[in-house]
Amino acid sequence: MSVPRPRRELLLPLLLLVGLALLLAACTSTGIVPAGSGGVAATAAPKPPLTPAQPGADPVSLLAWVFNPIFQLLYILLVWLQKLTGDVGIAIILMTLIVRTALIPLFRRQIVSTKRMQLIQPEVRELQKRYKGDRAKFSQAQMELYKERGVNPASGCLPMLLQLPLLMIIYTVISQGLTNPNPQAMFSFFGLHLVDYTCVNHLGTAAYNAYAPCINTTVAWLGNLDVSKVSVLFPKIPFLSWFSVLAAASAVLQLVQSRMTMPPSTAAFSDQNSKVQRQLVLFLPLISLAYGGFLPAGLFIYWIVTTIFGIAQQYLIVGWGSMFPLFGYSPGFARDHRPRFPVEEPKAVIRGTPGATAKPATVRPPTDRTPAVRSASAAATVRPRERGRQGRRGRKR
Repeated sequence: MSVPRPRRELLLPLLLLVGLALLLAACTSTGIVPAGSGGVAATAAPKPPLTPAQPGADPVSLLAWVFNPIFQLLYILLVWLQKLTGDVGIAIILMTLIVRTALIPLFRRQIVSTKRMQLIQPEVRELQKRYKGDRAKFSQAQMELYKERGVNPASGCLPMLLQLPLLMIIYTVISQGLTNPNPQAMFSFFGLHLVDYTCVNHLGTAAYNAYAPCINTTVAWLGNLDVSKVSVLFPKIPFLSWFSVLAAASAVLQLVQSRMTMPPSTAAFSDQNSKVQRQLVLFLPLISLAYGGFLPAGLFIYWIVTTIFGIAQQYLIVGWGSMFPLFGYSPGFARDHRPRFPVEEPKAVIRGTPGATAKPATVRPPTDRTPAVRSASAAATVRPRERGRQGRRGRKR
């Protein structure tokens, strides 16, 4: 028996991780903003002023120039919030909340699309049984089913693709923008000066320290944590020198968020694609633990806040999802919980006689969808086989 190929959307998280590793390596060596290289200087020379990126012949410089307006806006927003609150940690949290609030419609579409795809999986199972051994007919029937139910599998991919460049921009803002001694040129956007900031290194005075950053990157309520640097718990222990408490917290929250939207471990979701997706849910957060050894602490603050925001958004739309039972335990507050904005099951179209107008079927809540009802719905959705076209065995003559 042939094993179904993993869906294209299941490969996106792996591609994002590979792309993130490659872009991080490129940014560390060359810098997205050429005039402000991140990292610790190997020589005694101070860092040059941070200036907007200019287009160049190499792809990295061209990419930096394309994303420079977003970088500047986020950097100006972060500096303004730091000036307003006096704390760079709170500024990162507020900036993350503003960004995620602006992206609510996009991520809502992704959550709804994922849930709707799960709700019609029993009908997809019926298609697999009916067209077993004929991948071409199954793919065609599957696309017809998606079209009839108004489900677009690609609508859930855009937010995943958006997270990588946004994460890279936030990384550059923290690693380069917060460590540069003279970022005054970045405070003007297309000739408009947007923020006035007094640097803590006394920029523009006789007491100017060109080796100190302009912005205070220490967070007192996190134990004087420097958000612009890597923060590990056991730096002198070889096998644990990469371990970061912030990275661990981020991994745990990612696991919670993924379990809420993963397919349930029921008979209707026992296919190969669902199994691969459930394995990725456990595997991907473990990979993020390794990032704690070389990514700045401020990036994990952003990651933690955006994950908590995503969990809250998913809770309102899909509830606890597949989070429970956990290790065989299901708490009382998760039993029979109905989300505040539930996703309705895609409307099925009942095929009538030729020339008759198709009428939408009655939409039942997901709790009323018994196996018999799902099977009947799938039978009404799938076109019947053409008579006389049978397999090799038992062919009518």
